[in-house]
Amino acid sequence: MNNTYDKIHVAIAFCIAGHQACGQKRKFSGAEYFTHPIGVSTLVAKYGGTDDMICAALMHDLIEDTQIKIETIRDTFGENVARMVLGLTKVSKLEDGDRATRKAIDLEHTAKQCPDTKTIKLCDVIDNLSDVVDGDPEWAKQYVLEKELLLEVLKEGDEQAWNFANRMVDAVKFTLMGDDL
Repeated sequence: MNNTYDKIHVAIAFCIAGHQACGQKRKFSGAEYFTHPIGVSTLVAKYGGTDDMICAALMHDLIEDTQIKIETIRDTFGENVARMVLGLTKVSKLEDGDRATRKAIDLEHTAKQCPDTKTIKLCDVIDNLSDVVDGDPEWAKQYVLEKELLLEVLKEGDEQAWNFANRMVDAVKFTLMGDDL
């Protein structure tokens, strides 16, 4: 690709096409799923992310949710973007055990990632949090506790993004659990 503009626009096209091809919608809002990775990429840009980070943010759910393969991403966007996308892709499988076991496996995987990948993950947390809380406040209680653990391994990401995500998790936790803390 000749320039940044082309690279990011191709990543947007991959994002939209991949998620629309499988008819994926946001769980709680019913919105087109691609609105989430676009929201994450916008946050990555806000926090000073590189073009590769923006591209990886746009494609961060493609491997686990669509038919797009990592080889296609690598061939189109290069090794750095592919590495970040893989770093953002869940590695646990249903057969690994219950939700807590799978989350522990994915947490260990995330802890090993580079600061740029951790920054994207922070933006993913920020973008997901309000959707989950608005969609199912009862389930959000478990979700916010999982995100609290996740934040511990994301401290190497962008400091401003981490601080914002941490404040958001604290506020949601207080709002949802109040006296139960």
